[in-house]
Amino acid sequence: MTIDKKFIDQFVNVTSKAALASSYLIGKKDKIAADKAAVDVMRSELNKIDMTGKVVIGEGALDEAPMLFTGEMLGTKNGPSFDIAVDPVEGTNFVANNLPGGIAVLAIADKGNLFNAPETYMNKIATGKIDKGLIDLDHSLKKNIKNLSDFKNKDISSLTVCILDRPRHKKIIDELKDLDVNVKLITDGDVLGAIYVSDPKYNVDMFLGIGGGPEGVLSAAALDTYDCHFQGRFIFDNEDDIKDAKSMGIKDLNKKYDLSEIVKGDSIFSATGITTSDILNGIKFDKDNYISETLITHKNSKFKKIIKNINPINE
Repeated sequence: MTIDKKFIDQFVNVTSKAALASSYLIGKKDKIAADKAAVDVMRSELNKIDMTGKVVIGEGALDEAPMLFTGEMLGTKNGPSFDIAVDPVEGTNFVANNLPGGIAVLAIADKGNLFNAPETYMNKIATGKIDKGLIDLDHSLKKNIKNLSDFKNKDISSLTVCILDRPRHKKIIDELKDLDVNVKLITDGDVLGAIYVSDPKYNVDMFLGIGGGPEGVLSAAALDTYDCHFQGRFIFDNEDDIKDAKSMGIKDLNKKYDLSEIVKGDSIFSATGITTSDILNGIKFDKDNYISETLITHKNSKFKKIIKNINPINE
């Protein structure tokens, strides 16, 4: 089933207004306030849309409100039923400290078509479009790099891999250096990190490493329209994580998920810059207007574009 293209502008409006709300907290050293500002506006704007929306990727449970919680129902209840994944501010530290890379993010798919990921870590790997079987979580890093080099007809020394700068990735980073691969380290924001592989202009050939499971779903949604390759496998550190996963219907705890298993059917993805990054400019102001940049994609129509909007602040 195809999602009506009329929703494109509506979801751009949602992330743009959430980004605007958070932008007033840029550099204020309060990441909780920056997040809450975006949450409140995102909830309000989503509730104006003619849909029956259910949050399947949110920010915790009902008792942790005012976050947009998993299971929350949104919209006017007059319209199609959607699964919704949200991260009102990815990169709260970036916003609080006036650093590049803060974005307001959401993704939607028809009811039942977005994977309801547990609140645990996920091992991820992503590249641009590539032949099936060449890049795989079960391959060694060396094999994946060699296969990518051969497929793209690029020297290994000219490949760039993006990875979160975390102690848990030291072994991977050291091996990448030994292979003479260029390493692009990011401190936070693995949704934005995954988006780098969507277009050669960002000069990132692969994104990999361990990050949040819910962010993995948003990353997959971001790459869905680009026909990129994405795989993820959840990591369960304790019995509580395993219990939660089983309660959500996950039977094979070691299962490797392809993009098509995480996001099924049609999808829309929208991300608006709060602070400027390599991909999106942050919120700017011009008299009584604000200027926003949003990456918006719609899978079935193959629509993918960065949209610059100028809107009245008090609209």
